[in-house]
Amino acid sequence: MVRAAIFGVIASSALIIGAGIGARFRLPQRVLAMLLAFAAGSLITALAFELFEDSYEHGGAWTSALGFAAGAVVFTVISTWLDRQVAHPRDTAGSAKLDTAAASTERDFSPSAVGSSAGLALLAAVTLDGVPENLALGITLGGEGGGLVLLVAIFLSNLPESLVGAAAMREQGRSVTYAMGMWTGAAVLLAVSVVAGRGLLAGTEGAGVSLPLAFAAGAVVASLADTLMPEAYEKGGPYSALATAAGFLLSYVLSVA
Repeated sequence: MVRAAIFGVIASSALIIGAGIGARFRLPQRVLAMLLAFAAGSLITALAFELFEDSYEHGGAWTSALGFAAGAVVFTVISTWLDRQVAHPRDTAGSAKLDTAAASTERDFSPSAVGSSAGLALLAAVTLDGVPENLALGITLGGEGGGLVLLVAIFLSNLPESLVGAAAMREQGRSVTYAMGMWTGAAVLLAVSVVAGRGLLAGTEGAGVSLPLAFAAGAVVASLADTLMPEAYEKGGPYSALATAAGFLLSYVLSVA
């Protein structure tokens, strides 16, 4: 349980670090895109080697497929609803929630173009896929890989998303204290999810382990297609392809080391 708490704090600390950067500074849009792409590559390795594979081994094809489909559907439905709550900015590529212009040094937009709920919608989306991811991290701590690959992937994906989310909140006139408070609250929730995953499902076998792992994998795949990759490739161009490959390679090396 101590190890689960440590892993939870490390994974969730990226939300606080990213929010601190996004609330105070702006980065070149290409840098933001490459951060997103690198995170996407890391998540690909994690979902293949520490989520869906483990789910299949514990529950078989039908159970893992059911959990995977449920995770993808739930994330897509809720994420689509959140997108509709955000006033779409001028650039409608990718998800309206992940408006990297708000965190960018390229001031090619007006603050009114950023949806008034964009920061909160992204916070909700990060929590939506973060809870099953962190529950899965707690579960995988008892496995052969020890959850290291998933830990790195979650950290890398949390950082740019919270950075953009906090910047969007600031563009709409929210204070630094407000932005930091919201993302810190999310970090605490996700850290607790790691401990809960380890405590509630320790020693559980079969579908009890397979379903949450597969659900998390489905949510990750949906978030990659819906949010991370579209924005990364639209803003970063071919460099994003290299960043994605680098993220995959790093996570793969960690998984087999």
